[in-house]
Amino acid sequence: MAKTYSEIDARIADFIKAQKMFFVATAPASPDGHVNMSPKGYDSFRILGPNKVAYLDLGGSGIETVAHLRENGRITFMFCAFEGRPNILRLYGKGEAVCFDEPGFDDALALFPDFPKARAVITADISRIQDSCGWGVPFYAFKGERDQLVRTNAHRSNEEWRERRYASNAESIDGLPGLVKP
Repeated sequence: MAKTYSEIDARIADFIKAQKMFFVATAPASPDGHVNMSPKGYDSFRILGPNKVAYLDLGGSGIETVAHLRENGRITFMFCAFEGRPNILRLYGKGEAVCFDEPGFDDALALFPDFPKARAVITADISRIQDSCGWGVPFYAFKGERDQLVRTNAHRSNEEWRERRYASNAESIDGLPGLVKP
């Protein structure tokens, strides 16, 4: 039976911190648009308050999350227990993105001191917190983080990295604006 909570309390925070992976889902306003869900790893999630969270968007092949948030703000995070007691936790809210070339980015990036380069920091005000049984989630053994994403960012100069972000993340798959040069 699903339960809802008014805030991220210590028990929920401990569950979130114990997970090695989480998922982020967003969607455009158009019913013809594509729902996007992405897995996230690394130490890239922060609890900022009882109803506020942030995560580090290191970049990738698409710009869906940023584009969707700028259009309508809707976001859902999902955490699954792959070991221990079964549980699925969802955080529903309204989010915003601050990208690497925008005011406030350096302050937001300071939440993640182990990452010198990132495409954006996503923050969200959480309006609904819900868990459910998780009985259908299998056990998985965590072997370690993949290092390709951090490595690919590290070997490029800042200018080369920025230009690559602009070129590959100009718009979403539904044609919504992504990264735009200032």
